[in-house]
Amino acid sequence: MEPEKSHGGHGRDSEKIRMLRLHRMMVTIRATEDALADEVKKGEIGCPVHLYSGEEAVATGVCDVLRVDDWVYSSHRSHGHYLAKGGDLYRLMAEVYCRSEGCSKGRGGSMHLSSPEIGFPGSSAIVSGSISLAVGTALAFSLKKTNRVAATFFGDGAMGEGVMYESLNLAALYSLPLIFVCENNLYSTHLPISKCLANVRIAPKARAMGVPAITVDGNDVMKVQVAAKRAIAKARRGDGPAFIECLTYRHRGHVGPNYDVEKGLRSQEELDSWLKRCPICTLEKRMIGSNYATKKELAAITAEVNKLVLSTRQEAKRCGWPHGPEETEFRGVFRGSV
Repeated sequence: MEPEKSHGGHGRDSEKIRMLRLHRMMVTIRATEDALADEVKKGEIGCPVHLYSGEEAVATGVCDVLRVDDWVYSSHRSHGHYLAKGGDLYRLMAEVYCRSEGCSKGRGGSMHLSSPEIGFPGSSAIVSGSISLAVGTALAFSLKKTNRVAATFFGDGAMGEGVMYESLNLAALYSLPLIFVCENNLYSTHLPISKCLANVRIAPKARAMGVPAITVDGNDVMKVQVAAKRAIAKARRGDGPAFIECLTYRHRGHVGPNYDVEKGLRSQEELDSWLKRCPICTLEKRMIGSNYATKKELAAITAEVNKLVLSTRQEAKRCGWPHGPEETEFRGVFRGSV
């Protein structure tokens, strides 16, 4: 996508600021995932960690046009969504280490992040587990006649779950302010999409349920943002839901810091071809080509962010564990009788 046309310097300044904002967020997400990958390799992190490296443009592009009071629901691969929605880096790091100052008080770990104050009520490790929750939230927004929007992120694997189609149907039936964001990274856990779906074209499945749907380049943050901006504005007007299929690719394996090449699950050639389409590099080339930034300036931003992420990681590791007296040990945990 070309930069927005402008008749004056003010428009260029605004475009530069927007691109720099999107760039910094994607670099922050990537640096965070790389820092966590190193810790998993060293055995410093015990909980399962599903890394978002390579898919940064999706969360960044969508969340950049959402408001704080809009709600976002996420999946097991939730770090990028949390950060893009405005989540605190330190609280994320602490949660992945299962420490008491984590965003879920150290009881959730990597796959169960929660920060309601920024419109991030929670993420679920169950495939499609939070999609129906987003439908309920959008229904509440509609009944209360607010102009708030709910969004739900999920992978292509969610298209094999019945709740996906029930949710699409209800959203269309009641014209709910809900944005479905499918991060189609071509793999459902360890299986290529062609071995999971008889019809690998995802957007038409949403249209068949009555939800307007488009497919965009999920590695181009500008294109994702434009699609999200249109869909969100439409939802706020009361014109119903939208489905955005973002074609992207996770750099790391399904879970953990490795690349799944060593397992024979995908080829090095395939991985290399997608690494060349890195969403951060794509935006940097556009910024340099439009004279919005130089290579040196972008490298300085990356170095600054990396330094912040590493120092935050060390700080989070010094935080205490979520243990204490009995009256606090089970706080936030349901204790039912049997």
